[in-house]
Amino acid sequence: MARRSTALHLATKAGIGFGSLFLVSVLLAAMPGHHAPAAPTQEPQQASDKSQSVPGMGMSDENTNEAHAVHDMTPGHQDAHSLHMTMTAMRPAAPGDTERANEIAAQLRASLEKYKDYHAALDDGFRIFLPNIPQPEYHFTSYKNGFLEALTFDPARPTSLLYKKTSTGYELVGAMYTMPKRATEEQLNARVPLSVAMWHLHTNLCMPSKDQYRTTDWTKFGLKGSIATQDACTAAGGRFQPSIFGWMVHVYPYEDSLDKIFAMHHHMD
Repeated sequence: MARRSTALHLATKAGIGFGSLFLVSVLLAAMPGHHAPAAPTQEPQQASDKSQSVPGMGMSDENTNEAHAVHDMTPGHQDAHSLHMTMTAMRPAAPGDTERANEIAAQLRASLEKYKDYHAALDDGFRIFLPNIPQPEYHFTSYKNGFLEALTFDPARPTSLLYKKTSTGYELVGAMYTMPKRATEEQLNARVPLSVAMWHLHTNLCMPSKDQYRTTDWTKFGLKGSIATQDACTAAGGRFQPSIFGWMVHVYPYEDSLDKIFAMHHHMD
């Protein structure tokens, strides 16, 4: 029995280690050399060095790409026909969709209660994604949850928590579910009905070669650039990614209607 217990313990530890690596590759669709954001040892401060928010200055290409993705997910910087954004089409409501969506929101709302204190999120292993990049919403991400969400869906176990920065810390406004980028629309619909929510995926990324990174014309490259095809990227000497990260959907369970709860962005009066 002792030998079996030891084997199970080692297998569990190995599984957690593998899971962490698997999540980074699946959830973030990491490009070569990508790494998960480091957990802050103290509450982050707003960056005083403006170079951190300028593409190509002070950040790796992966972090620049991530910053652009966050930028593109904010109000006023995204539309359904973006060159670099794919969104699921809204479907006609199917029987049970409304009830299922309301149940998801209810379970999520109950699970988030403790995280109204953002310190609890940090204590539970959520990491602030790009804490020094000014954002309307900050993603506190659990890579463990993301790994589990790639396998099974639990409405009470979001991959990320969504906070707004305040003068005293962070205010919880919602959460984000994820699925691997290989997921089909039927699989997405099975989790959150496509009649009430639009999942989104960042696509058609062309990044410059490493040696030209600091002199890159960012109007052409990156998630805000004009290059959006393999041929154009190759001609420009870049590195093309058909899609990055994974499928994402935001949920704002404190809102008063399903269209606001499952909106792309937080509703602001």
